[in-house]
Order: sequence, then C-alpha cells, then structure tokens
Amino acid sequence: MNGGGDGGASSAATSGGPPPSLEWRFSQVFGERTAGEEVQEVDIISAIEFDKSGDHLATGDRGGRVVLFERTDNKDHGGSRRDAEQMDYTVRHPEFRYKTEFQSHEPEFDYLKSLEIEEKINKIRWCQPANGALFLLSTNDKTIKYWKVQEKKIKKISEMNIDPSKTPGQPSSSSPPLLVANGVDADPAHGYMSNFSFPPGGIPSLRLPVVTSLETSLVARCRRVYAHAHDYHINSISNSSDGETFISADDLRVNLWNLEISNQSFNIVDVKPTNMEDLTEVITSAEFHPIHCNMLAYSSSKGSIRLIDMRQSALCDSHTKLFEEPEAPGSRSFFTEIIASISDIKFSKDGRYILSRDYMTLKLWDINMDSGPVASYQVHEHLRPKLCDLYENDSIFDKFECCLSGDGLRVATGSYSNLFRVFGASKGSTEAATLEASKNPMRRQIQTPARPSRAISSMTRMVRRGSESPGAEANGNGYDFTNKLLHMAWHPTENSIACAAANSLYMYYA
Repeated sequence: MNGGGDGGASSAATSGGPPPSLEWRFSQVFGERTAGEEVQEVDIISAIEFDKSGDHLATGDRGGRVVLFERTDNKDHGGSRRDAEQMDYTVRHPEFRYKTEFQSHEPEFDYLKSLEIEEKINKIRWCQPANGALFLLSTNDKTIKYWKVQEKKIKKISEMNIDPSKTPGQPSSSSPPLLVANGVDADPAHGYMSNFSFPPGGIPSLRLPVVTSLETSLVARCRRVYAHAHDYHINSISNSSDGETFISADDLRVNLWNLEISNQSFNIVDVKPTNMEDLTEVITSAEFHPIHCNMLAYSSSKGSIRLIDMRQSALCDSHTKLFEEPEAPGSRSFFTEIIASISDIKFSKDGRYILSRDYMTLKLWDINMDSGPVASYQVHEHLRPKLCDLYENDSIFDKFECCLSGDGLRVATGSYSNLFRVFGASKGSTEAATLEASKNPMRRQIQTPARPSRAISSMTRMVRRGSESPGAEANGNGYDFTNKLLHMAWHPTENSIACAAANSLYMYYA
C-alpha cells in the first residue's frame, strides 16, 4: 500500500505476505478517573495531535486549554553500554510526561449575530519548530491562534550593588561635587575631566548587581490570531508542506492563510449556493497533501472526497479528482445519507492514500484510482439494526476520527463503550483488533478471522468485518453510547496510539 518511499503494504506483500498482527499493551494514562468520579464538561478532551518527530503530543479540551506532553524514554540517560544493549533487546516502552499547559481560547459572544462562541478546541496542528521553540495552531469554532512555546530562563539578582562599608544616613565630611547626568565632575574649579583617572585597583565603592539564572519555565505566547474569516464553524485546519501556509475549513468554505499574515486570507473553495435552499452537501473535513503544497483534499456530507490542485485556478470550484463509492442498488434508506457523511480524512505519510471515516466504516482510497475505495473496514456493523435508536439520541451524528500508522501498514478508529479498532491495511492482511481504552486494552478482544479479500477488475478491493462481539453486543444492546472514543492519533514513526476517553488520555504500544 505504498506509493512513495516509506515502506508501506506493498513492501510487506513482496516480502512474503502481510505482517503479523500486533499485540497491543497499555503504556500510560493521564487524567485517569476514579470509580464514580463525575467528569467535568470542560475537562473532556476534544483534540489530539503528535508532532512530526513524535517527541511531543498536544491535547485540547472543551475548556479551551491546550496541554503539551513530551517524550522521555528516547533521551540519552548516560548509562553503560550493557544497559543500552539491554534496552535495545527489549521492546522500547514509549513514555511521555506532562510538559506544560496554557489557556488557548476563552468563551466569546458575537454581538452582531447574538451567538455564543464556546472555547472548545476543535483541532490542533503542529508547525515547524525553530530555535528550540515549539509552534502550533489551535482553533475553536471561529478563531485560529498561532502559539509559540519556549523555555525561558528566570533571572534573579543574587548580589546587589550596595557597599556594605557605607552605611546609609552617614554624613559626608565635605559637600559632594556637582555632577552632570553622566556622572562626570562639572565643577569648573576641579577642571572638566582635567585630571580624571581611576585609582589603582578600581573604585572600591562601585559594585554592579550580579544576575544569575536559577531556573527555567515554559512560556506560551500567542503570536498571531486569525479571526473573522468564517461564517460557519471551523471543522479543520491543516499545515502545508511548504511550512508557510495553512488552510482552515468550515461547512461551506476553505480558506488559505499565510502564517505571518493574520488579517488576510484567500478563499480557495466555496460550495455555498446562490440560494441556500439549493444546498445539498457541506464540507466536513479538509487536509493538505503531506508532500505537494499545491494539493489538498476535502470531504463532504454526501460521502465524497474531492482532490484539488491550487495551480489550476485561484478559486478551486472544479476538482481534479472525485472519490465516491457508488450506492448499492436497493440499499437506500432514511439513514443512508446520514451515515455516508465523512467525519474525518487523513493522507498516508507518502500522500498516495487517503483514509476516510464515515459513521459505519473506514475506507482506504488510492489517489490514482477514483472508481472506489481499495479497502473498506466495517467498524461496528452490528449497530446497523439500531440506527433508529442512534438517530433518536443523536449518536448517529457523532464524528469519529481516524488515523494511519507511519508505515501505512495499519489503520485505526474509535467506537462506542470506549472501544477502538485497529485493522491491517496491507494486501491479504486479516488483522482486526478490538481494544478498550483502559489499563487492560485486550479485555474485550475476540479473535475472529476477517472476511477474505476479493479481487475486482484486477485491483484488490477488500471488505473486512473484523472481530464482531457476540452475545448482547451483537445487536448493540451492550454498548454504552455515552462513552465514545472520538479522538485518537498514531505516532508518526512507531506503533504507538494515543486516544481520548472523556477526560483521560490513554497511550498504547505494540
């Protein structure tokens, strides 16, 4: 499954079949709840993002805060060679620690529209670091902010410039000479700088304060505020590979920004019809291509993905490619359009594939093949009979995120009851794990072979049911729809996953 130089599933296939299934282990938890503890609404995590190196992790919550974590296990501990060899022999245990936090957004009120703007962080995106400082973008429904997080040394004066031999209030034997502002003797009788010279050994009473750096502290400073560019709620922000620009998307428009210019943006996609009654679909997610800064993709509520090239025109009304799966005849129902809406899209690291998540499935698309997805993964197919109940309690509108591993061999997404699914994405793989966001992730794991892949018109198109839960959960009765795992991120270089269950951040490795 690889179109670039990052490994990928094709390399696994040529080396004798798909890679073996991973065994996931619990790594860490931050903000773990005690039994019966009530979760505060403001503490619920609403965004997770690793930086490109994987050494830093950022989370945003509904209270408008951004919390940063840094990796500690890959730093040089200065141990012996034998210790280092022992560490290489065993599986490295990824460890993060709390770094800092800051208040990114505050609740606001739009007086013109009589609209309350909540502080909830919708998305976080890391920017390129510089001079030891970290940079990131965070957004709520209306305003994007560019943050710089840097370590500052706190300087304190350790010695003052007071001569201990001179006591205050002691009268001088003679009246002091007249001095001008720069401290030179201005009395004509003494002669203006006539015989001025430093005595041997210097002037003993002249002492400068001594400043020392005792400790360091992390300071987050807002460098730019990108506001008043969206009439509707922002659902996506994405950095360009050029390191200078980024996009922001709401329901009807995608805007292009320069990081250094906060008072101007360019509208590059506009799907707003002349008459709003003619509106049939909205933009749900948008992302820049990871390599080509002129290409980006955006998804819609109708289940389609459009790939656009900004070199074609200033306003990208026409797409370069359209990816959508044709509807199966006779399968249409009241819920068809609702569950077809794509909640999240992600490019693979090499930019060859796009992973999309709708309500029921994960789909993998090859950007060179627009006839349909190359693979589909059914996340919670056993909930299909309960769509009516899910519609009644609004769960059917939940927006689950998806993620790919750095090598492109696996994909992952969340579900209800704080469960998440990990699927093998390489050709012939039957890997389909169900894990729970808890200290015992394999508690709900049931090993069931996935449906074998089938070839369609020389391209391998896979449909995987994965492991379905038996008994009460087979019809969805055992699912807790209030505990949903919406947000997760895959480490860019290792098999490590961070996922949010309410206010708790769980981390796993394999």
